[in-house]
Amino acid sequence: MIRVLLVDDQPLIRSGFRALLDLEDDIEVVAEAADGQQSLALAREHLPDVALVDIQMPVLDGIETTRRIAADPNLAAMHVVILTNYGLDEYVFAALRAGAAGFLVKDILPEDFLYAVRVAARGDALLSPSITRKLINTYVTQPQGTSIGTGLEGLTIREREAVAMVAHGLSNGQIADRMVISPTTAKTHINRAMAKLHARDRAQLVILAYESGLVAPRGSC
Repeated sequence: MIRVLLVDDQPLIRSGFRALLDLEDDIEVVAEAADGQQSLALAREHLPDVALVDIQMPVLDGIETTRRIAADPNLAAMHVVILTNYGLDEYVFAALRAGAAGFLVKDILPEDFLYAVRVAARGDALLSPSITRKLINTYVTQPQGTSIGTGLEGLTIREREAVAMVAHGLSNGQIADRMVISPTTAKTHINRAMAKLHARDRAQLVILAYESGLVAPRGSC
């Protein structure tokens, strides 16, 4: 059973998402919060698998909420998915940097929304190749400055290859095919790289790969 926490200051939005999730046999909404501060207390109480968090809320916004969740070792197994009305913007990118597993635009189709919740529960990033390209081309072409580059020296050649493919939006199965290894081995390479780079999930791994210069956006110098 996938346990979900809904965090949005608009009751109508929360009720709509809840109605959709409640129809699924493998998903349970364990709590709802109207702001980020309230969500932190509920997260620690219920320990959900996925938190669907609105990016703009009173008291504590989605970015700071995500940052605090990511910093709490008791919530390490929880995956934050940012909800936004605005598509890809600097706030969403900041949320990914803070530790979000991905983001969803609120006008998403119901079937895509349910699929995204299940993807997040598995620990995979909600970054399709098309979204990854938009993200990178818009925000990562100008490096933010980070010390993570030194961390890359600790990766093996195969781990670097796997991370580069993650950054291009490839799934574990696709990475396994490219590297001529099993999906389990591909996942092992990725997990080890995440541990060495202190990346919370694949979304952060994508960002670190581009900011460190391991891979470069297409068309960049």
